[in-house]
Amino acid sequence: MRLPACPKADQPRNTRGGMAVYRSLLFACIAILAPLNCAYAVSETTPDDQAIEFDDTMLEQELVYPDWFKLSLGDLNDDIHEAVAAGKDGIIVYFGQKRCAYCAQFIKESLGAMDIQRYLREHYDVIPVDIWGIDDIVDTDGKTYSERELSVRYKTNFTPSIVFYDSKGKPVFRLRGYYPPYKFRAALKYVVEGFYRKEKFADYLARAEPGSFFMEDNGLTERDFFSKPPYDLDRSVKPADKPLVVFFEQSDCHACELLHSGPLNKADTLAQIGRMEAVQLNMWMDTPVTTPAGVKTTAKAWAHDLDLFHVPTLIFFDENGREIMRIDSVVQYYRLWGVLDYINRKAYIEEPNYQAWRLKQRDVSPLNDDAGADDTASGTTEPDINANDSDDTGETR
Repeated sequence: MRLPACPKADQPRNTRGGMAVYRSLLFACIAILAPLNCAYAVSETTPDDQAIEFDDTMLEQELVYPDWFKLSLGDLNDDIHEAVAAGKDGIIVYFGQKRCAYCAQFIKESLGAMDIQRYLREHYDVIPVDIWGIDDIVDTDGKTYSERELSVRYKTNFTPSIVFYDSKGKPVFRLRGYYPPYKFRAALKYVVEGFYRKEKFADYLARAEPGSFFMEDNGLTERDFFSKPPYDLDRSVKPADKPLVVFFEQSDCHACELLHSGPLNKADTLAQIGRMEAVQLNMWMDTPVTTPAGVKTTAKAWAHDLDLFHVPTLIFFDENGREIMRIDSVVQYYRLWGVLDYINRKAYIEEPNYQAWRLKQRDVSPLNDDAGADDTASGTTEPDINANDSDDTGETR
C-alpha cells in the first residue's frame, strides 16, 4: 500500500475543514514516515515519478525477456494446468514488442522491483506473446490464433499489455500500456486477493491513492488549445464537425506536467490537437459538464462513471459522441502521435480496433513501435474479461 502524501509547509490550510485535514495528514505523516526518516516527506518526486521519465523512441536492440518468463506450450490451457500444478493461481499473458521502449521500462522498473517480482512469480507464470508474431497459439476458448490475432482479440492497443487468467482458464483482468511500480503492484494485489470479483479497479485503487485532499484549486496546466467553460460537450442531438478529446487530470500531477512539457510541447502534436476540440477537466472537481451523450453531471462524477484510475487519461470521442478509445497509461511522444494520427485520419470508421489498424500501418510516419504494423487478419472476437474491465468504448464487461 502506498504511503500517504505528507502536507507541505506552504499547503493551504485556511479553507473550510482544511486545518482539520492538515492536522490529520500531519499526524499520519509523523506516525508512518518518521521511522523511515520521512524520506517521502522531503522528496519532490517519488520513485514512480522517475519511472515515467523515458524516451519512447524505438529501441535499437531487441529486448530480452527475463529468464523466468516461460515460453508457451502452444496451448494456454496446458500452460495454466502447468502453473496450477506448481501451486500458482494461473498465468499472465504478456503482450509486447521486441523494440518497445514502454516494454523495456516495464521490465526494468515494475518487474525489476524485487517485491513485485517475488509476489508475481509466487502466483503466476508469465507467458510472453509478440504482437507481431505469426506463431500459432491456442487460447482457452479452444480456438487457434496467431500471436498477432490474439493481440487483436484482446485489444492490446498499447504494449506492454497483460491479461490475467485464473486457474480455470478465464481471463479476469487486463492492463493495457505501461504502469509504474505502484500501480502495477496494486493491480497484482487486486487480482490475487480477488477484489476484481466485487469492485472496479478504479474504486480499489482510489482507497489507497493519495493526493485528493487539497483539490479546492484547479491547479492544472493551462493551454491555449483547451476550450473554456461552460463545458457543454453534448453531441447526441447535433453531431459536431470534429472529434473531441477530453483530458482528465489533477493538480500536483507529475505525469500531467511531463505530458504538457514533453509530447504536448511539440509542433506536430500541437497541430494534431488543433484539428480536434480539446477539453481539460480536473477529475476531482465538481465542475459542471454535459457529456457527449448529453448527460448533465460533474467532472468528478463523470470520471468515476468512466472508471478512471490513471492521470492523465485522454478519452477520444467521435462527432456523434461515441467513445473511440482512451489513453489511460503512461504516454510519451510517439505513442501519443500515433493515436492522434489515427483519430484525425478517421481511421476508426473503417477499423474501430486500434490494434488491428496498427497491424496494417507500418508506413505511418514518424516511424516507431507505436506507429503501425504489418498486415494481418482481423475480425477476431474479443473475449469477455470481467465486469470491472472497461473497453475502449467505455462499456463495462
